[in-house]
Amino acid sequence: MKKVEVVRSKEVEVKPLDPGAFTEEHTLPGAVRTLSKKEIREIAEGLGLSYDDTQIAFAKKLLNAYIKKEAV
Repeated sequence: MKKVEVVRSKEVEVKPLDPGAFTEEHTLPGAVRTLSKKEIREIAEGLGLSYDDTQIAFAKKLLNAYIKKEAV
């Protein structure tokens, strides 16, 4: 059997429901999605851009830093 505690209405704290609290942004505040080199290569190929590994590495660092900055 479960124990039940009876309280008075004055003892209960009432807060308005915030639907935004149930979105992924609010439930995982520290989660920041990062881009991989493979994703950047696929984007470059889709745009018809020429690239080499040093450019992909630079783009990855730059874009991930930007995404991290915007998330804060």
